[in-house]
Amino acid sequence: MKALTFTLVAEPPERLDLSPLTPERLAGIERRDVERIQIGMSKHGSKVGDIFRVAGSDPTSIVFEGGSTRLDLVAQGMRGGSVRLVGNAGAQAGRAMRGGKLMIEGNAGPYAGSGMRGGRLEITGNAGDHLGAPLVGELAGMNGGVLIVRGKAGAFAADRMRRGLIAVLKGSGDHAGSRMIAGTLVVAGGTGEMPGYLMRRGSIILDRTPARMSPSFVECGAPESVFAGIIDRHLIAEGILKRPLLGSAPRKYGGDNAVLGMGEVLFPR
Repeated sequence: MKALTFTLVAEPPERLDLSPLTPERLAGIERRDVERIQIGMSKHGSKVGDIFRVAGSDPTSIVFEGGSTRLDLVAQGMRGGSVRLVGNAGAQAGRAMRGGKLMIEGNAGPYAGSGMRGGRLEITGNAGDHLGAPLVGELAGMNGGVLIVRGKAGAFAADRMRRGLIAVLKGSGDHAGSRMIAGTLVVAGGTGEMPGYLMRRGSIILDRTPARMSPSFVECGAPESVFAGIIDRHLIAEGILKRPLLGSAPRKYGGDNAVLGMGEVLFPR
């Protein structure tokens, strides 16, 4: 069967909620009924057929041809299958994913991967602020899975992250890994000020010395690290990096001692 394909006809007149268009929610639904699903988020109330030309029949493999910053909540809550967006995405792409694979071949807006619990989200372009972070009022951000940004990420990437892996390959903004509860954040290409601010636990792995860290971090020297070798091999095996980032004895800072202080920031000597 051919992948279920949604081809964007024109720039949407309103912000769209694409959360109904996931493999499990479209299973067993006829194409004509798919076209009647309301996805508009304003008084226009646009339906799928107003915005997309629909083709194909395999809901386990969904493709969006054409992107827009108004395409919000792509693959929200997805549990299996695959979704590929050829173009840019709006806010909260991959929100609360539990499984499957989401590929965005472009840029993504703020809060990509927010509340993610499983699966794999890959963004070939840049991501906005609050990558993998919680929405207002939530206690934790990303809680599992793998999130890869091939470009840059904005400020507060991995804020209140609890578990999983986030990798940003061309730099991030300020406060990367702020308030981390646990999990692993990898940033290549440089990061902004104060990575790991108020982090409790977890690991932040950088490819270079950060410009400025919170004063409540303590340097731990360059101890031999089994974890450094394991994470280097894992990142290469996953196709995230092409060569080791840390080496066997990276520099290590422990903190943030303004809170629990059991986190670590690692970078090459």
